[in-house]
Amino acid sequence: MTAKGYWIGHVTVDDPQGYQAYRTANAAAFEKYGAKFLVRGGEMEVVEGDLRPRTVVIEFPSLEAARACYLSPEYQHALSLRTPISEADLCIVEGWLG
Repeated sequence: MTAKGYWIGHVTVDDPQGYQAYRTANAAAFEKYGAKFLVRGGEMEVVEGDLRPRTVVIEFPSLEAARACYLSPEYQHALSLRTPISEADLCIVEGWLG
């Protein structure tokens, strides 16, 4: 059994209207690599440290798929739309098999 892969991101969006173009563009990459949103914004309570105001957790069928999606031409195009209008901390992490 292959461990799943996850993107965990904390994002500050400076232009919410412009961010919609990123969301539209990233859909192609996420569909191609089997992404499933587990957390996409929503209410958040920071209980330790400092985080950006928006949290996103995306599940992929494998760590390899999560990495391939990030490096894909489809996602790199979407990223070029997001970069000028937001700041993000993003990691790709392997899920635990229990």
